[in-house]
Amino acid sequence: MIINARRATATDRDGLVEMYGRLAEEQQAIRPIWPHTDGLAQPVDDSIGRLIDSEDALVIVGQIDGSSFGFLVAIEAPLLAPREAQRIGVIKFIYTEPEARGVGVGSAMLAAALDNLIERGIALFDAPVSPGHRMAKNFFEANGFKARSITMHRSDRDGEEAPER
Repeated sequence: MIINARRATATDRDGLVEMYGRLAEEQQAIRPIWPHTDGLAQPVDDSIGRLIDSEDALVIVGQIDGSSFGFLVAIEAPLLAPREAQRIGVIKFIYTEPEARGVGVGSAMLAAALDNLIERGIALFDAPVSPGHRMAKNFFEANGFKARSITMHRSDRDGEEAPER
C-alpha cells in the first residue's frame, strides 16, 4: 500500500466536490449549523475551483495506490496589527474517507500541507475542530496542535440552527 499526498489540480475537482459533500454530512450531523458558518459557499464546485487556483490557499489530495481517499484545505490569513505582516496557516478542512481512516492518509496530507506552508514562511497554524468530534481533536493533538479557543453558539429557534433566507 502506497500512501501519498499531493497538490490538487483542476482534474481533481469532481472528486473533491463528492468528498466535500460527505465531509459536510458528517459535520452537519455533529453541528447542524456547520454548512452555514464553516462550509464552502454555493456552488461548491466553484468554491473548490477558486481554492485550487488561489495563491493564498492550498488544496491537498490524499491517495492510496493512486486513488484519492481524502483532501485537506488550508488557507493563509494575516494576523491583526501590529503583526499584520505575519500570516497564519489555517487547516480549514481535512477529510479522509471512512474506509481509509487510521492508515496514514490524514497524516500524509497534514505533513504535506505544513511543509508547504512552512516553505512559504508560515510558522503558526490553526485547525478548527467541531465540538464533539473526538477523532479530529485526537488527530490534531497527536500532530502537535493544542486548543487555544472554543466558539460558543446558541440558537433561539426551537432546534433550528440557521434561519432560511
